[in-house]
Amino acid sequence: MNLSYWEYNTWLSNVDFTIVGSGITGLSCALHLKKRFPKAKIIVLEKGTFPQGASTKNAGFACFGSISEILDDLRHHTEEEVRELVKKRWEGIRLLRRSLGDASIDYQRHGGHELFPRGNSVTYELCLNKLDYVNGLLHPVFKANAFSVRPNSYRFKQVGENYISHAYEGQIDTGKMMMALLGRVQKAGVTILNSVDVEAFDDHVHFVAVKTDRFEFKTKKLILATNGFAGRLLNEEVRPARAQVLLTKPIKGLHVKGTFHFDKGFYYFRNVHDRLLFGGGRNLDFKAEETTAFGQTERVQARLEQLLKEMILPGLPFEIERRWSGIMGMGDQKRPLVKQLSDGVFCGVRLGGMGIAIGSQVGKETADLI
Repeated sequence: MNLSYWEYNTWLSNVDFTIVGSGITGLSCALHLKKRFPKAKIIVLEKGTFPQGASTKNAGFACFGSISEILDDLRHHTEEEVRELVKKRWEGIRLLRRSLGDASIDYQRHGGHELFPRGNSVTYELCLNKLDYVNGLLHPVFKANAFSVRPNSYRFKQVGENYISHAYEGQIDTGKMMMALLGRVQKAGVTILNSVDVEAFDDHVHFVAVKTDRFEFKTKKLILATNGFAGRLLNEEVRPARAQVLLTKPIKGLHVKGTFHFDKGFYYFRNVHDRLLFGGGRNLDFKAEETTAFGQTERVQARLEQLLKEMILPGLPFEIERRWSGIMGMGDQKRPLVKQLSDGVFCGVRLGGMGIAIGSQVGKETADLI
């Protein structure tokens, strides 16, 4: 193990709670555990230098699901299940904002807008016909009609003349959010160890033995919050899903403001000050994107650039400044997997691409299981 007495005794002995994953869920779980058990020794193990996965790599959408996503969900879930999913997202965003403050996460509510590409009028007509029904279904959550029809005021090309907009959607600065969350966790006395990859664990009667790529130790309780990477450690229905993103250089005269979706949410974009962030395209090849490997593919990146040029920024010159990807956790059900696996092992994973919206809430719910 090559650990000194001081290292082991200070960091890895008499551990009450070990959380795997320092993303939104893992850090939120740590905070709630510390509130409930102020004297507990809590450590968070993180594979990456930064929180690995999606927490620092997402698009920064504070969203609850576009109307076409809601209607698609209703094909696979009951009305009550869909309402509860949206409620969890709504309450999760409110919890995040209360916990960290709007200024520290640069929260801005400009609304969310679903675009309908030309040639897809059937989807638009369906959403339009179901507008009152969906607003009624979700009225208990938002206490108002969330969706409305808005004109194509940003003059996107190759799309219908109207959007269907969500009045309560917003955007955040993902980096500021994670910095604020990390600061709160560290101030609370939780230890975070980066560049430590958990390889396996063995559940015993009174403790859990944890094996990492650097050392082994014992903990009273183990919480897995690795979302898209959970399949490495859990025999549960969680699949990785890579999301590719690009960001332009500053664009003079950029007029776009807000969060935008199309194609059932598989494409999404927003302004980041005077830049445009654009992500998606996983539906071009689901199998290829069902991976834990970071990176980009030529097919997806070419499609994103084509849509930028022809639909979103027509006639406006742009250059790409940066490309990246994040790993989400998906399943056949959109309900997150918050579960006690044994006396000593728990998990809060499978956030379904809604980590910003539900990560704080899932972290709290996982802590509450203990």
